[in-house]
Amino acid sequence: MRHLVLMAMLHAAGAAQAGPWDGLYRLAADADCAQIGVEGGALWIGQGVFHGVGMTCEMTRPVNVLGMDATLYTMECAGQDEVWTERAMIMHDAERDGIIMIWNGFAFRYDRCPEV
Repeated sequence: MRHLVLMAMLHAAGAAQAGPWDGLYRLAADADCAQIGVEGGALWIGQGVFHGVGMTCEMTRPVNVLGMDATLYTMECAGQDEVWTERAMIMHDAERDGIIMIWNGFAFRYDRCPEV
């Protein structure tokens, strides 16, 4: 069932204009790309929304970072009965098959999941 939901989400995302960071990314090398937003699964960015583990963030007020292939966002997030706002920057990794996401004091590298 989750696989069908994933396929529907990816199809809907493809129907809208794709953003520079849209895609499905592994949370770890052995992540199950068919599971979104859970430990051991994947995260998904699409249509201006970041879907992480137990949280969803609207990616608002994008600012291109000068001299870098990166975008700074205001992330309006909700999850686990909380709502918060933070800034986050997303950029391509050196190999360009994944992304690096930087939150205040934390940096994460995510590889892109294989095409579904």
